[in-house]
Amino acid sequence: MDSELAEVVAELKDIFTRRGIPTRFGRADPAVVDELRRELRIPARYRGFLQVSDPVDVETVTPAERVRLFPADRLVAEQPVGEAGWQNNWVAIARSTLRGDLYFLDISKLDAESDCPVFSVTTGAASYRPELCASSFEQFLRSLAKSMEAAA
Repeated sequence: MDSELAEVVAELKDIFTRRGIPTRFGRADPAVVDELRRELRIPARYRGFLQVSDPVDVETVTPAERVRLFPADRLVAEQPVGEAGWQNNWVAIARSTLRGDLYFLDISKLDAESDCPVFSVTTGAASYRPELCASSFEQFLRSLAKSMEAAA
């Protein structure tokens, strides 16, 4: 995991600790991460995150939202593949436990750091209307950390 992403993850972990919210990060099995690379085409930066800080049991908590990040061993099962409107270049990485919305990487928009934007979509709608949440996965985690900080 690169230093910028590691810094954001450390900030997020620190906020969980300060707020007394139990979480569990781990290290994803390299074979699982490699399979995710092949099957879902997850980008290098996200693979680095999973290898060092797999969100085994991680749910952010703010008054307006709760976001549960998917651990590596659940990523494939959480993909709404086959649902009308779901794109092959979208990789679901989290879900709102309040509203059910999915958060996903759009891997068709990789940047120079092998990162990509994060969008959200309302599930159960007749069609998906993606809304940009963050310009990168790193920014998505930063936004979660700031929201939790503000709610403290």
